Amino acid sequence: MKSAEIRKKFLEFFQERGHKIMPSSSLVPENDPSVLFTTAGMQQFKRYYSFPDEISSARIATCQKCLRTGDIYEVGDESHLTFFEMLGNFSFGWTRKNADLTQTNAGKSYFKKEAIEFGWQFLTEELKIDKARISTTYFAGEKEIPADEESAKILEGIAGLDEIKPTGFSETFWSLGTEGSPGGPTVEFYVDGIEVWNLVFNQFVLREGKYQPSEFQGVDTGMGLERLVAVIESKSDIYETDIFLPIISEIEKISDKKYGENKREFRIIADHLRSAVALISDGVVPANKDRGYVLRRLIRRAIVKGRQIGINKNFTADFFEDKNVKTELENEETKFRKTLENGLKIIETQKEFSGKVLFDLYQTYGIPLEIVVEEAKNFGREIGSGEIQESEKLLRQHQELSRTASAGMFKGGLADDKIETTRLHTAAHLLLAALRIVLGADVSQKGSNITEERLRFDFNHQEKMLPEQITEVEKIVNEKISENLPVEMEEMSIVEAKSSGATGVFDDRYGDKVKVYMIGDIENPFSREICGGPHVARTGELGHFKITKEESSSSGIRRIKAILE
Repeated sequence: MKSAEIRKKFLEFFQERGHKIMPSSSLVPENDPSVLFTTAGMQQFKRYYSFPDEISSARIATCQKCLRTGDIYEVGDESHLTFFEMLGNFSFGWTRKNADLTQTNAGKSYFKKEAIEFGWQFLTEELKIDKARISTTYFAGEKEIPADEESAKILEGIAGLDEIKPTGFSETFWSLGTEGSPGGPTVEFYVDGIEVWNLVFNQFVLREGKYQPSEFQGVDTGMGLERLVAVIESKSDIYETDIFLPIISEIEKISDKKYGENKREFRIIADHLRSAVALISDGVVPANKDRGYVLRRLIRRAIVKGRQIGINKNFTADFFEDKNVKTELENEETKFRKTLENGLKIIETQKEFSGKVLFDLYQTYGIPLEIVVEEAKNFGREIGSGEIQESEKLLRQHQELSRTASAGMFKGGLADDKIETTRLHTAAHLLLAALRIVLGADVSQKGSNITEERLRFDFNHQEKMLPEQITEVEKIVNEKISENLPVEMEEMSIVEAKSSGATGVFDDRYGDKVKVYMIGDIENPFSREICGGPHVARTGELGHFKITKEESSSSGIRRIKAILE
């Protein structure tokens, strides 16, 4: 059973059981400054565990793309990845008061009993895994949180499930670990001793460092597709599945080496390039901070590993067809190969390797610590554990700065709600309407970042805008500013918003009502968008609109930077 079939089976299984199938969210979290990337399937839904009335369906299932870099140096073994797909089913709004109702109504929320039974049924009936291969664990109680006896009893009542083991907090209690995030005890399914499915029962909310009982309970499950495929294909090596074999084969051709003789290098290249492509496709570009810094690190580590197996030419772009992906990879590799050679020369001639030197080699030349250690050893120099620890400390401090640099982002891509930022936000609405006139009605917003100095606006378009098109867009926006049009807001349902012609993301995650901002005559406005605000009262407050740059953002996505003078 191949990966595509397993993914399809999972979603269909839960759809048949009253779940709404939702698309994967971006690897770049929406309005969530607590993390750089989407790291879990529940991340886009975490608010709804506390506010279940805001989501349109109490039952949801997804296949969510995720990126985690905490174990990046573990990548290279048989099982660790940075990018992976997470299969998950979710339930929101369950309470003890409606327990009888929820267990009989497939359209309503559910809790432990149904979640555990769904898991067992999918593994044994849909995937036809031998029951004797499956074992489970549950939360034994710890840190003033009682044991999950309810789950234990449910597991004991499942015919054919023979191995049930209680475990501690670190194994069977899960939370994002951020203030206000849900969390709770878990039940884990293992196949042949390999963990494949984690069922989290969100009974608590993390408040001021303590887990407090939540008004609502919910289900959050996660099952890594790549690991599940390996189990189904009876492979101990996740890289020998149909997900990775194509790229492994291409690395063999480019390097003229065999996977079996260079497993660690092949695995790192395959994983890191897969992650890089996913990030670039979601609008991330290589940079020296935040998400771009992580992307750059992944690409460069893949290049170094390629060099170690004899690839001394640009190769990262050779695996992919997408034009923008190829361009970003090619540019980054060309740039890095120049600095890499300089860095390696320093390693060759360096007499002592202090923690600061090791960190600088990584920070300045992009050479990971492990590579510095390996290369130095090749030149007969041993690097001590003290120097390595000091370098790791400096790196952790740098990573912490990178992680917190994006904190404080305002909703909708706004840095704050200052008047200058608000003016540029309204200008962004005029910009989108003008782009749809000049480039076509299929243009839609794909992202934005607005500060009090400038706006950055991403939109779908395959080609670089012509100078005359940019001039025309500026002209239209400034005409609407000079007309001093009113900016009005009206609350309506998503259905009403869509039928009214409003632009925006018609996402079922929203509640019953959305805000629609209209610029111009309310019956026939120039712009009509779903938006949370804030905005100016009239366009005459904006000043003169000027586009300062138009460039590529990612595959099929263009980016405009503009100011108000």
